Amino acid sequence: MKILNFGSLNIDWVYNVDHFVRPGETLSALSVERFCGGKGLNQSVALSKAGASVFHAGGIGSDGEFLKEKLKESNVDVSFVKVFEVPTGNAFIQVDASGQNCIILFGGANQEITKEYAQEVINNFQENDILVLQNEISSINEIVTMAYEKGLQIVLNPSPMNGKIAELDLNKITYFMMNEIEGEAITGTDEPDKILDIMMEKYPHSKVVLTLGDKGVRYAEGEKRIAWGSYDVTAVDTTSAGDTFTGYFIAALAEEMEIKKALERASKAAALAVSVKGASNSIPLPEEVDNCRLILKNN
Repeated sequence: MKILNFGSLNIDWVYNVDHFVRPGETLSALSVERFCGGKGLNQSVALSKAGASVFHAGGIGSDGEFLKEKLKESNVDVSFVKVFEVPTGNAFIQVDASGQNCIILFGGANQEITKEYAQEVINNFQENDILVLQNEISSINEIVTMAYEKGLQIVLNPSPMNGKIAELDLNKITYFMMNEIEGEAITGTDEPDKILDIMMEKYPHSKVVLTLGDKGVRYAEGEKRIAWGSYDVTAVDTTSAGDTFTGYFIAALAEEMEIKKALERASKAAALAVSVKGASNSIPLPEEVDNCRLILKNN
């Protein structure tokens, strides 16, 4: 079983601020740093750090070669990464004093993904291989269709949530990895149990992982429901929490780990990630996750 992450590659500019800038306000940042980012890159790094063998496909500009090097250093196969004649995608991230963030994305090369390029990549994978998708690249509708026809397991993180998700045939998705906001957008309710029930009613052949921040995570598969709590850590930067969780959870799936254990491991990894500033660099290694002593707040 191989894992293909067809995902975004961004240059992250992180501005540390006292508070998020308001309309009409000019705000001086306390500091600015550049990081390797993009939900795609972060999830590939998390997958690899969690022990999975992962191939990354996606686009960069000539200014983004260091992102490709970051993936290589993280033992991610980059043979499917393509260089386009446009700038690399960028993310402009404000991180406030409490560690919360808000993000502006510029798509750049992430929006140059064509059906033809996607087909070339997917031709290298077989039935039951795992495809990981987010919503930061172009042609995801075509990618989902091609992957489904080939029998790949499709893991969708519908972030950012917008009209492109509504255009997808979500019955083709094997695993939904989503938070409360994305769950509400798809189901029309913000109540976690109802989100899961509606998802199972609408997409009975899919599985759903619903992350709830400091309220933990819920899992649904048919009539099965599993919950896992969150851990008591000091949040410094929440930017990579979801991507770290996704990477560790999918890696556990590839290892055929029992679901409750997979939720526990992914939750610990995400908790460690938020205690470090930055995105991909904050993703912990397996020995850090397995040896950490964290207090479970709720379950």
